Amino acid sequence: MKIYADNAATTKLDIDAFEAMKPYLLEDYANPSQPYSFSRKAKRALKDARETIAECIHAEPEKIFFTSGGTESNNWAIKCFSPQKDIHYVITSAVEHHAILNTCKNSNCVHMLVPVDKYGTVKPEELIKILDRLRKSIISCESTLVSIMAANNEIGTIQSIKELAEIAHAYGAIFHTDAVQAIGHISIDVKAMRIDMLSASAHKFNGPKGIGFLYIGNELLQSFHNGGSQEFGMRAGTENVPAIVGMSVALKKNVTKIEQHTAYLNRLTELFLYTLRKANADFILNGHPKDRLPGNINISMKGKSGEGLMHLLDLKGICISTGSACDSVNQQVSHVIKAINVPVDYAEGTIRITFGKENTEQEAIEIADTLIKMIRV
Repeated sequence: MKIYADNAATTKLDIDAFEAMKPYLLEDYANPSQPYSFSRKAKRALKDARETIAECIHAEPEKIFFTSGGTESNNWAIKCFSPQKDIHYVITSAVEHHAILNTCKNSNCVHMLVPVDKYGTVKPEELIKILDRLRKSIISCESTLVSIMAANNEIGTIQSIKELAEIAHAYGAIFHTDAVQAIGHISIDVKAMRIDMLSASAHKFNGPKGIGFLYIGNELLQSFHNGGSQEFGMRAGTENVPAIVGMSVALKKNVTKIEQHTAYLNRLTELFLYTLRKANADFILNGHPKDRLPGNINISMKGKSGEGLMHLLDLKGICISTGSACDSVNQQVSHVIKAINVPVDYAEGTIRITFGKENTEQEAIEIADTLIKMIRV
């Protein structure tokens, strides 16, 4: 028996995406940059995929730039932000992914953190406080990038991106969102949400690994690295056509079925939590009670070890995670769990269960039942 319930870490490749990729691996494998006729199908596939992805987030195709995934996209947005100033400022939240936080630490920027509430939500007034303070210290905020993730990878909390972006713009700042965990699972409209830049990674929405994209709304960034003229001269290197095609198919399929998937995953979540509560399990549900990713369950169990529970479940063939709750080397509670102030006697017992469209109601109940037996030992 194997039950996979770690879909926030990665998802199963969609069969339609896989089938769409095959011709560009085995038959139409030409380099799309070449001028001869054999390259035409690859070139056309690249164009069609870009248009499909742009349509899914309501963007223009020429503003979609293919990357190797979310980490590269985030690095590009942070490190290559070019406001024509010697110094630039980056404002992020205390619960961002390490692809944002560590990039800020290792780039030439002044980095500031916005605190979050007990649900991991960035309050608009907290962002305003930092921007006010920054504006008093510099002439304008035009050299400032605000980067707030659309939804948290550990606790699932969805942020009020449109409101936060409008605040950033009111101060003259640029707004980027790490939408790696959100895209394909909640509706994203870069125009309506006032997003200037957006990062995405295919393997989070049933696409292949090693491919993603960065939406760049205006001429905001310098090129990521030097070489050929691919990606409109912004990101050199031969495009991974099969993976790009697979990504576009997977994204369109998920976006088309967002409402259906959301209803189903919420049902699995309710079943899991109901089973735990019926057994009087002592736990805290982390993240926002309503504004959260469908299928994302992050719980902290009193007096337990999250890592221990994860390994015990693994022995039973059940794949979950600690949700990055513990560092594998230092055994420290994660920055997200610290930021939302989970009580100490619960924090170390944090685990994350993330359901996907492949999971069943029986699996949700079985994971909960197995967990109940373990915590009673």
